[in-house]
Amino acid sequence: MSAFDMFIDGESVSSVTSVRFDSIDPYNGETWATFPEASAADVDRAVTAAQRAYEGPWRQTTGAERAALMRRLADLIAENTEQLALADTIENGKLLREMRGQAESLPSYYTYFAGLAETSRGASIIPEKSNFLVYTRNEPVGVVAAITAWNSPLILLTWKLAPALAAGCTFVVKPSEHVSASTLLLAELVKAAGFPDGVFNVVTGAGETGKALVSHPGINKVAFTGSTATGQHVMKAAADNLTRVTLELGGKSPNIIFDDADLESAVNGAVSGIFAAGGQTCMAGSRLFVHRGILGEVSSTLAKRARDLIIGDPVLDETELGPLAFEAQLHKVMGYIEAGTGEGAELLAGGRRSDREDLRRGLFVEPTVFGNVRNGQKIAQEEIFGPVASIIPFETEDEVVTLANDIPYGLASAVWTNDIRRAHRIAARLEAGTVWINAYRTVSPAVPLGGFKASGIGRENGYEAMASYTETKAVWTELSGVSRDPFRLG
Repeated sequence: MSAFDMFIDGESVSSVTSVRFDSIDPYNGETWATFPEASAADVDRAVTAAQRAYEGPWRQTTGAERAALMRRLADLIAENTEQLALADTIENGKLLREMRGQAESLPSYYTYFAGLAETSRGASIIPEKSNFLVYTRNEPVGVVAAITAWNSPLILLTWKLAPALAAGCTFVVKPSEHVSASTLLLAELVKAAGFPDGVFNVVTGAGETGKALVSHPGINKVAFTGSTATGQHVMKAAADNLTRVTLELGGKSPNIIFDDADLESAVNGAVSGIFAAGGQTCMAGSRLFVHRGILGEVSSTLAKRARDLIIGDPVLDETELGPLAFEAQLHKVMGYIEAGTGEGAELLAGGRRSDREDLRRGLFVEPTVFGNVRNGQKIAQEEIFGPVASIIPFETEDEVVTLANDIPYGLASAVWTNDIRRAHRIAARLEAGTVWINAYRTVSPAVPLGGFKASGIGRENGYEAMASYTETKAVWTELSGVSRDPFRLG
């Protein structure tokens, strides 16, 4: 058993209350680590440290100096990817090969935003008033509070931390209480990279800790990833202090296969969209729209792929589906499967908790495929966050666009077709922050990611992300020296 502490002002510290909580390995049901339950006093200590660092050495750093530290951090992450990935797998049950891939991608985000830190600039504006010189400055927003989800803790954190550091902000993060270890391991690397004490702080705990953090008056911006329902609570808590928010929330993403698509690639994309990560991803392609002309072939092929997936220990390279992250998530997913059956959807594969002897201690649900689902059914409208695919038939472009957009969410989507004109017609009409064409589940530090409608506010990654961690200041300089009427606007 490992006993972790929080990370505040450059040091590992315990909670002032000495209260701790357990972390359970979802593969074997065993407690493997404990963490402090941060109180409001602990949160205040972390925010104060971040404020002190922001007003002190960090605010005086140049973009080039921040970039050098970020590149050093990228190097340290690259040297420790296996440790970081393994910590996530033990806590959330996702495949080690997936978490390793995520960990290996992290350095590219820090180096990308290091480049933006070095090249960030304002603008010179030529106003209609010829006696003024006007320019803008992009200045850091200040202290950032981040709350990250349990499914991909390090990459979700990096999507916030890298642009915030590049912009010159300081940071307090509360990782999910289900997955805290990798964030604390990252904190050690931040310190080793040479960042000043207080620039990066980690508090651990559950909902009350998060509420204390986002409602703290010393926070200048909140960056949250999680469910839409929780995001609404975060936004309300931040509103009392008019704190800026970026929200990356839930999704119920359409994955559309036309009858002229390369079916082997499309079905593989469907597997990636819903069974990779065990369906525990906000961009899961859980609504699979299939043209009626290929409905039978796609349905049977996907059902077979689901039945053939290798379920087991997520640490093993051959495993293709690990456990769900925690017990409440297991019950939630099973509840949706029961609802799908009850509403008359055709169960093509899975639908049960795994009864294999070697998996009974873990939180395993068989990969599940429902066929001939109606778009209005619960399993087609609500985010399940598990390995459950709903196949919905369609016939025309107009019909599938209407069905795809008939959802509260708008995070991601995909179109599979060999007709490039059709692909771009559909992409223009889908209400989603990301549209993949003949691909699924691809991200980049240079490409913005975020949602329409109930899937969020703001964007992560790309230049847009760094801009969200800055304030734009306009500077006016009068050049003529001539007095003007004080009772007229400019």
